[in-house]
Amino acid sequence: MNSEDILLLITVYGGVILAAFWLAMIIWSYRDMRARSRDNVAQILVALMVAVLTVPGLLIYIFLRPRETLAEAYERSLEEEALLQEIEEKPTCPACGQRVREDWQACAHCHTRLKKPCIHCSRTLELSWNLCPYCATSQVTQEVATGYMPPTRRELSQGWQANAGYDSQSVPQSQRSSETLEFIEGDDYQ
Repeated sequence: MNSEDILLLITVYGGVILAAFWLAMIIWSYRDMRARSRDNVAQILVALMVAVLTVPGLLIYIFLRPRETLAEAYERSLEEEALLQEIEEKPTCPACGQRVREDWQACAHCHTRLKKPCIHCSRTLELSWNLCPYCATSQVTQEVATGYMPPTRRELSQGWQANAGYDSQSVPQSQRSSETLEFIEGDDYQ
């Protein structure tokens, strides 16, 4: 083997490596753009730009490519949706703004009346409901008998308290028991 054959062999080997590198850049840029965009034309244009301009084309693509992949954008949207759902699902007291539980009848912080028990099945009802959706019992008879009327939106926004609206001494003991609020010690929900 003479020096010309060795030089030819090194040149061919270098050319194969450069061709493989060029092809790898094209494939990488196409796959990367495919992960970042659904636009088929943009994917092909990026591959052509890298094929024609080689390293400068790859650098231009890296500078201009979309910031996040489609998978990252999807994960981010799921996280945002989960955060929004978490915020929406946690009810707050209309008077003090503190978080309350869904089944609480009154706010543990400011004692604002939040819900009332059904007179028949004792399930928790919204204050404005006049009919229990669980047992179909009218709630108007209990409200008239006790003098209790659900607060208006204005009263709720002004911090209407659990004991406001009627005098508990004028209500017979048998009817007062359904209006009793019980708070369990150590049941903090913050």
